[in-house]
Amino acid sequence: MPSGGRSPRVQKREEEHEVLMLLATFAVTITYVAGLGPPGGFWGNSQDGHRVSDPIMQDHNSSRYQAFFVCNSTAFVASLLIIVLLLDKKLSQRISKRFVALYGFIAVALIGLVGAYAAGSCREADNTIYVVFLAGAVLAYIFLQMAITEAMNKTNKKDRVPDTVARDEILTLYIYATTRDRGSDKVLEKNRSLVMLLATLVVSITYQAGLDPPGGLWPDDQEEHKGGDPVLLTTHPTRYKVFFYSNSAAFVTSLVVIIMVQSRFLLQRHTLHAAMLLDLFGLIIAYAAGSNRDSSTSIYVVALAGVVLVYVVIHIVFFTLEEHMDKNQDPDKLDNRREMLLLLAILAATLTYQAGLTPPGGFWSADDKFGHHAGFPVLLDNYPRRYNAFFYCNAASFMASVTLIVLLVNPTLYKPGIRCYALYVCMVMGMFGLMGAYAAGSSRHVRTSIYVLTLVAAVFAFVTFQESSVSLLNQLLVTWGRKKREQKIREQKKRTFVNT
Repeated sequence: MPSGGRSPRVQKREEEHEVLMLLATFAVTITYVAGLGPPGGFWGNSQDGHRVSDPIMQDHNSSRYQAFFVCNSTAFVASLLIIVLLLDKKLSQRISKRFVALYGFIAVALIGLVGAYAAGSCREADNTIYVVFLAGAVLAYIFLQMAITEAMNKTNKKDRVPDTVARDEILTLYIYATTRDRGSDKVLEKNRSLVMLLATLVVSITYQAGLDPPGGLWPDDQEEHKGGDPVLLTTHPTRYKVFFYSNSAAFVTSLVVIIMVQSRFLLQRHTLHAAMLLDLFGLIIAYAAGSNRDSSTSIYVVALAGVVLVYVVIHIVFFTLEEHMDKNQDPDKLDNRREMLLLLAILAATLTYQAGLTPPGGFWSADDKFGHHAGFPVLLDNYPRRYNAFFYCNAASFMASVTLIVLLVNPTLYKPGIRCYALYVCMVMGMFGLMGAYAAGSSRHVRTSIYVLTLVAAVFAFVTFQESSVSLLNQLLVTWGRKKREQKIREQKKRTFVNT
């Protein structure tokens, strides 16, 4: 029996309910924000019969707005219903016995997310069809890979097990396979948690980025554009399309992965891991296209990820050449460190992706006589040095975090990378980049930025001092205990000598 006297079936059901709760929670969060701030923005004036604060899309694309509103609201309500049902254990058990209704609700929520994204992230029918078609293409790819792998496994089994195998040998193989499957359950659960965490990250940031694209939205109607349309689509159409397609591919693929994450077969074949790696590369391309307006800067941003990856690989290669490498380190410690690094990397990637696409200060809403261009960051014109500091620190943090996530997916890379502290170096660089971006973008005065950096340095110094103090105290306690033991041994020898 498992711990707590629970049967394996009950324990499995509780784990599935935890996954459903996680999915419902993030779906409620993003649909709530999107419902209060719909795509296209709001009218800022009452000209042409518009009312201030009314959704712009409702006037220009009423059918598209209605589709977004219905799909987003459906996903929001379905997710809330799942949370309510899971909080009541008796009710959730009754419903889970009837046609697996909980999974039906989460399917409705995820389909609603796809519909809301397809309706709200673009203004043309062909782009909407692309988003919907992409979901079908990803599903078809996964099912095709499942069929090919299953067919290859059947062929290998026929070739590997002859008819003349003895009964004892078959029994031995069966016992070995059963023991191996039990030992791999923990690995599969860790892989499932990893995939769920990454997929939730990608869905959350890409959904918001698709509805609120970089460059902002046009506030009014003009000859070459309509109010509520993306500014970048008019000023830099190629760059916007690269961003849109990359962001949409990452969003849809992550949703499909979430739906398929319960498949043991796909986890064992690492199919979902490969899909999540493609998602992360899609995020890199979307960030490079949407965070700036010139090609050289985009190339620099992508090159940052390559530099971090090359550094880690070189560090690992030189480390593995050392003879004193500890290959027998506790696997549980490695897993704990991996989880810690993964959580920090996901946190940094989530913050820096959205901040890079919508930088502090916002965007210019129109061209003017002072040389400002619509869709360009306001901070870039008013405070160019401050903006450059924010941009490069934020980009370095994002690329370091995404590269770290990619490395943490592969056991061959993350195990030596943790032992030689190469991944810790990446994480420290990402955290310092995050701090630098915050100091540069959160204020407009040098004094305030210095205060933020000083505060960070003070906290870091306090943590370092506390860590060194604890280490010194432990050493003193160990030394004191050793001296006490030596003193007791000497006294005992002295008594023995006197008695003799």
